[in-house]
Amino acid sequence: MYHGLLMGIISGIIAGFVASKLFDGQGKGCIVNLVLGIIGGALGGWLFSLFGLGANSWIGELIVAVIGAMVFLWVWNKLLK
Repeated sequence: MYHGLLMGIISGIIAGFVASKLFDGQGKGCIVNLVLGIIGGALGGWLFSLFGLGANSWIGELIVAVIGAMVFLWVWNKLLK
């Protein structure tokens, strides 16, 4: 039970960090990266499901979360400008 939760938190931090680095070249901090990764995972999963796609491994889920987090960052930056 705790192993899955711990892996989800670690995956969220990694996905948020990678997305923020790819998007603007700097990390946002551990908590912000975690939240960004969680939002990215949900958004990426939803976007991929629209096309009938899904992830079947941890690496696949990480890629989906990174793409979702980058989409979220792009929309967020457009709304702030």
